[in-house]
Amino acid sequence: MRYSQIRAFHYVAIKGGFSRAATALSLTQPAISEQVRKLEQDHDVLLFRRERKRVTLTGEGERLFLLT
Repeated sequence: MRYSQIRAFHYVAIKGGFSRAATALSLTQPAISEQVRKLEQDHDVLLFRRERKRVTLTGEGERLFLLT
C-alpha cells in the first residue's frame, strides 16, 4: 500500500469522483484511476461502486476511509 494510492483513494472519497479528485490534486483523472485500481488489485478488494459518473464507497471502502 503506497501513500499515493491512499491519497488518491481518500480524495476520490471526499470529492465524490475521480475527476474532482484529480483536479484537487493537480493530477490527471487516469492517474487517479490507476492509483485506486492498483490499490484495489493489490488487496483484492473493491473500494468504490462505479455508476456512470458517480462513485460511492463499498463497505470495504468505508472501513478504509475511516482509517485515513
